[in-house]
Amino acid sequence: MAACRPLSRFWEWGKNIVCVGRNYADHAREMQSAVPSEPVLFLKPSTAYAPEGSPILMPAYSRNLHHELELAVVMGRRGRAVPEAAAMDYVAGYALCLDMTARDVQDDCKKKGLPWTLAKSFTASCPVSAFVPKEKIPDPHNLKLWLKVNGELRQEGETSSMIFSIPYIISYVSKIMTLEEGDIILTGTPKGVGPVKENDEIQAGIHGVVSMRFKVEKTEY
Repeated sequence: MAACRPLSRFWEWGKNIVCVGRNYADHAREMQSAVPSEPVLFLKPSTAYAPEGSPILMPAYSRNLHHELELAVVMGRRGRAVPEAAAMDYVAGYALCLDMTARDVQDDCKKKGLPWTLAKSFTASCPVSAFVPKEKIPDPHNLKLWLKVNGELRQEGETSSMIFSIPYIISYVSKIMTLEEGDIILTGTPKGVGPVKENDEIQAGIHGVVSMRFKVEKTEY
């Protein structure tokens, strides 16, 4: 099974992309949102994956596409109602992801009290870096994340600022939905989210660990 489905290419076969919203207090404030008392969850489809080398696609129905830089946790085995104390045993590794967001669409959804699916779940809305094995990141709560657009630093944050820890998130999510090998959890974005346009180049990284580069393209859909 492992030979057929290598975790190093989880985006080719992993089923679920679970996203945590507002997991950094400074981002909640910049969005003029309340700091949550429990994790805010939403989902992306597996067709949202955009591995490095493919473009970020701007949905035709949005005029305000934003970048959101996030550490992703890659699950190494199936888990249901995982105890927080054992949660890290279920982690295979990590990746850097972008939660690309049609901000104008999201704002409209919020006003109407609708889900965020149109704003968050479009094709290529989850650009992803190479897989980073768990052993290369001894402490995922001690990482520095950064993002540049056309060479200009836009986002910089530390995972130590997360409101909810990775073990807590894994336990919380797995009590709601069964997590499977190859699933990922995006753990939230630090402050500094902002717009991108066609032909922009996004570079992002986990300091000293991994980096990635993407071009933004328009789509007719």
